[in-house]
Amino acid sequence: MSDSLHIVCPHCNGINRVPAAKLGAGGRCGRCKQPLFESQPVELNQGNFTTHIQRSDVPVLVDFWAPWCGPCKMMAPVFVQAAAQLQPRVRLAKVNTEAEQGLAAQYNIRSIPTLALFRGGREVDRVAGAMDLQNLIAWTRQHL
Repeated sequence: MSDSLHIVCPHCNGINRVPAAKLGAGGRCGRCKQPLFESQPVELNQGNFTTHIQRSDVPVLVDFWAPWCGPCKMMAPVFVQAAAQLQPRVRLAKVNTEAEQGLAAQYNIRSIPTLALFRGGREVDRVAGAMDLQNLIAWTRQHL
């Protein structure tokens, strides 16, 4: 890791520079003063998706889901638990494919849930289907 990292605020989408050595200490947004990491997935939409994917120096794991999807509902608490374990090394985010059909089409989401890991603005891997916590964390760490 470099001396400082760009971290996108989950509240105001502001870009913050955080010393790499202090990433684990959390930190607050310089603009809105809210915590940069709260062990919760961030809701992404057409308006903030690109900022979080392209401007963040930490990888972003995106759960593409839909409210009517049974496996998505089963995986939702697992994804929250994974956020508590993986952040701040990885930002976890969710995209509701029903509300954000343009993003789902742009990223060719054909089945849900689909997990896509982005690093440096690019998708590095994806997997479709629900996972348990252990497999989700292992899969994510395998691609870091």
